[in-house]
Amino acid sequence: MVRRYFGTGGAVRGLAIGMALAAGFTQAAHAQEQDAPEQPVIEFEYTPISAERLNEMVPKHPGYLGALAPANLNADRPPAPINVTGTWFVDLSAGFSHFLFGPDYPPFGPEGIEALIEAPKAAARNETYRDAIGQCYPPGMPMIMTRVWPHAFIQLPTAIYMISGFNNSVRTIFLDGREFSDPNIVVPSYNGESIGHFEGDTLVVRSKYFEPDNHFIDRGIPISYDFEMEERIRLLEGGTVMEIEFIMTDPNMWEGEWRSTKRFGRQDYTDINESNCILAYNANLPGTDLGSETAEDRGYSNIEGVSDDE
Repeated sequence: MVRRYFGTGGAVRGLAIGMALAAGFTQAAHAQEQDAPEQPVIEFEYTPISAERLNEMVPKHPGYLGALAPANLNADRPPAPINVTGTWFVDLSAGFSHFLFGPDYPPFGPEGIEALIEAPKAAARNETYRDAIGQCYPPGMPMIMTRVWPHAFIQLPTAIYMISGFNNSVRTIFLDGREFSDPNIVVPSYNGESIGHFEGDTLVVRSKYFEPDNHFIDRGIPISYDFEMEERIRLLEGGTVMEIEFIMTDPNMWEGEWRSTKRFGRQDYTDINESNCILAYNANLPGTDLGSETAEDRGYSNIEGVSDDE
């Protein structure tokens, strides 16, 4: 630190001290350079890859264009009756618990019944229940839609790209008329594979091929590989409100259809920024399984380095 001196000659003395400190720092840097090992020379041998092999390395659809291929984007098709491009935020004006997709609930199997019984018990003990999201598992559809983060929808003639502010979850709704992937080769995902079409001014989206591992709805209700979902999306109030009716089926987990309707408000003064789930950080968050274990077993935070008693 350079001190500030007042009075006759203070500025000169301050400048002299600053120059001396700078010289000391420079000498220390030179000393460190002298002690550092010599930087090695790195060389690689490159083996050329043929154009045929490069082409094989790119995963491709069997016989149809990708959604961003110019020939697909520019194909002759009727204009979309609605455009959901924008940034949207779930309407929780009725209360925070409105993020839940029930009640009403369909008749559940044993796994869902267990969740309805055990989740409130855990909450009464201030414990989490099936806290997969806190362990950095993706929320997946439909839960990603109700996280308290905005969602960016980008609509093109061939697809709608959704990027969530929560962990930058990406979802694609294909609009180019393709069929669902072959179930024997498809890779399940937490947001599933989604294909949409328009019925009047309603966008109808069917989704399936979901990854069920640690994929829950509401407070711990699991899904199976046979989970499927239909969304009926409309724009209301001059395009400022997006309404989505969710119709969910899973013959292994509940009977019939599980229905829920959510609304989302257009948010024109926000953007989606980078967001990542880092497990080590969640280990210090109260309310997660890891955070609870940290508080009980370690009694301190590695990040803050302070005891719970302080």
